[in-house]
Amino acid sequence: MKDSMTLPRRHVLAGSAAALSALGLAGWTGAARAQASAAVKPLPAYAGWKTTDALIVHSSNTLETRRAAFGTSVITPSNRLYVRNNLPAPDAAILDSRDAWTVSVEGVKNPRTLTLAELRTLGVETVATVLQCSGNGRGFFPSKPSGTPWSVGAAGCVVWSGVPLRNVVAALGGVADGMVYLTGTGGEKLPEGVDPLSVLVERSVPVKAMEDALLAWEMNGEPLSLAHGGPLRLVVPGYQGVNNIKYVKRVAFTPVQSQARIMSHGYRMSPPGSKASPDQPSVWEMGVKSWINGPLAESGPLKPGLVQVHGVAFGGTQGVKGVEVSVDGGKTWRSAQLVGPDLGRFAWRQFVLPVQLEAGTHTLASRATDVAGNVQAEQREENLGGFNNTSWRDHAVTVTVA
Repeated sequence: MKDSMTLPRRHVLAGSAAALSALGLAGWTGAARAQASAAVKPLPAYAGWKTTDALIVHSSNTLETRRAAFGTSVITPSNRLYVRNNLPAPDAAILDSRDAWTVSVEGVKNPRTLTLAELRTLGVETVATVLQCSGNGRGFFPSKPSGTPWSVGAAGCVVWSGVPLRNVVAALGGVADGMVYLTGTGGEKLPEGVDPLSVLVERSVPVKAMEDALLAWEMNGEPLSLAHGGPLRLVVPGYQGVNNIKYVKRVAFTPVQSQARIMSHGYRMSPPGSKASPDQPSVWEMGVKSWINGPLAESGPLKPGLVQVHGVAFGGTQGVKGVEVSVDGGKTWRSAQLVGPDLGRFAWRQFVLPVQLEAGTHTLASRATDVAGNVQAEQREENLGGFNNTSWRDHAVTVTVA
């Protein structure tokens, strides 16, 4: 008898309706799709190519992947991937001559401006990463922080291709002495009449991130779209999405962090009741996290019997060692099986556990452990912005069996 916990490769990679049916998890093809279609808002023009009923449109700058739309594929299809922009997307004309796009590289021994065409000559690398908004899970905070009330859908696992930043730095003589941070600056058009530093998308991360960073021009095997930062994006694997700078125009190695407000005050782990300030921890590396993508209540009542509980888990800059699943709200735990291809320490892993569910209400939860032994927390870290929610309790789902 075929192992019911092993997904055929075509199902793992495609995340198709056939794969869901094979697992008895056809919710996205039935009730969930109907429910999504009933509440659809129009997509903004720059993301009009995406799958409408797979997304929740919070605003023209914030699109969330529906939990039921993740399917069972390790890679999130581009047309279902979330969007989060801090400023309106630039004019699509910037994609007309991709190779002419320029980025200045500063804080190196031989600083200069390079075209995308020149970057292509310095090497190519491909890496799979979890791309996640730092506010993913904000909707679970009872304090209702300001900002988009994301559930789990401000995240995805995608494949980037581009030039390793370390290659670019080596070609320009190496990092200059005394530089502590890697700072990326976006190329969005800034509104007139305001202090540029109040709106500029510019983030600094520890200089060590250079070793894994890419200047990426492709995502999921296609030229990078405007919605996701094309023609060129700074990708910082293992770090929250805000640090992965879209439309990147400047990469600088700096002795201090950027003075842009999005860095100095935005995306800080500010305690409740306080005001954000530069001395508070910045939203940088992601923590170990997981959640269940099926079965879900929106698919309707389940029938008693064998159910395949499945979801995703990731560890930020660490690989995932294992995942446990509970069907009783965290009272007891069982080890799930990691399935599908292992695309490296920055990607997420799929997990699955077959369980027998009897009639009644069941709270399903998952808890991941990374290779360094860090265990996903039960409770969120309360903070003013609703950032970095890794709580397994918040991310649990309740289903009815009848």
